[in-house]
Amino acid sequence: MNEDRIKGQWKQLSGKLKARWGKLTHDDVQAAEGDAEYLAGKLQERYGLAKEEALKEVSEFLDSL
Repeated sequence: MNEDRIKGQWKQLSGKLKARWGKLTHDDVQAAEGDAEYLAGKLQERYGLAKEEALKEVSEFLDSL
């Protein structure tokens, strides 16, 4: 899924994100607004992941859509 489609469907995806990563707050998801780097940063913060692992998880999530 490309970045433009992600940003266009962000409201629908936000529920899936919160279901996948329950520690993300509504504000985290809203602030990300389709920005994979920001989302990975929040995963690092909330789950204690390394940057590479967080980016990998975001990428795998987006590829599964």
